[in-house]
Amino acid sequence: RQADVVHLHLPQLDAAPLALLSRLLGKPVVLTYHCDLRLPTGSIHALANRVSTLANYISAGLANVIVTNTQDYAENSAFLSRYLGKIRPIPPPLELAQATEAAVQALRARAGIQAGQRIIGMAARLATEKGVEYLVQAMPEVLKRHPTARVLYLGQYQNVMGEEAYARKLAPMIETLGEHWTFLGNLPDAEMAAFFQQCQVTVLPSLNSTESFGMVQVESMACGTPVVASNLPGVRQPVRMTGMGRIVPPKDAGALAQAINEILDNAGSYRGDPQAVAKRFSAEQIAEEYEEVFKEYIG
Repeated sequence: RQADVVHLHLPQLDAAPLALLSRLLGKPVVLTYHCDLRLPTGSIHALANRVSTLANYISAGLANVIVTNTQDYAENSAFLSRYLGKIRPIPPPLELAQATEAAVQALRARAGIQAGQRIIGMAARLATEKGVEYLVQAMPEVLKRHPTARVLYLGQYQNVMGEEAYARKLAPMIETLGEHWTFLGNLPDAEMAAFFQQCQVTVLPSLNSTESFGMVQVESMACGTPVVASNLPGVRQPVRMTGMGRIVPPKDAGALAQAINEILDNAGSYRGDPQAVAKRFSAEQIAEEYEEVFKEYIG
């Protein structure tokens, strides 16, 4: 009752009753929509998907404003495109500590980085929608031109819930790359910026709408490292906004290899302005944009 504005998030099942209660109390509702939800096949997941979809429609219908990462994603989302009159694009904030010399040295030791190696980074869970196999398939072509290239894979890669079969499928493919592929697992926060700084290029070969932006791109760009990203709504926007990278069709290992090679060959053409990226996506900037939305409904 004391709130001036109620801020909710989707997908989230309790958002619908909270949105209804808020409107009954005369409170405006600002809804942040993160991504379209795609559950695996199966009767239980199908039921959960129906319940989630109904809750989403109720919440969106009651919301005064729907914040999403980009207008591009909203216009191409089967769900959000119904509410374009309510859409306010605000990207997620960048939260990345500065890399210290100690963190850089720790990362180099952890990864066994040697002078002259061309480092291709990927930061994600080992999950089907991330398109990891297309980077694996691209590597032989990359290695023809850059024999010292290697992938450093940051993120959970073992015992990812629901992705066990996917991991088993990828394992023999990755083994053929030998020393050119290294799983790092999860890194301490202090080494995240060091990871991006040590890469010559990072890759986001995502496949579907569960990826609505890909904040790892911004983290990479803020560290001066360009990106190759899938041509998906929302995902393609950081490259479009900054010029720091290439956009390629999803599920196209050949195009991915070509883009990686292009950046490795011409890194200077994709450097952009890391400081401008950090400022545009700073927590302070994003907070100001949310504040402007909230002020519209505070009397």
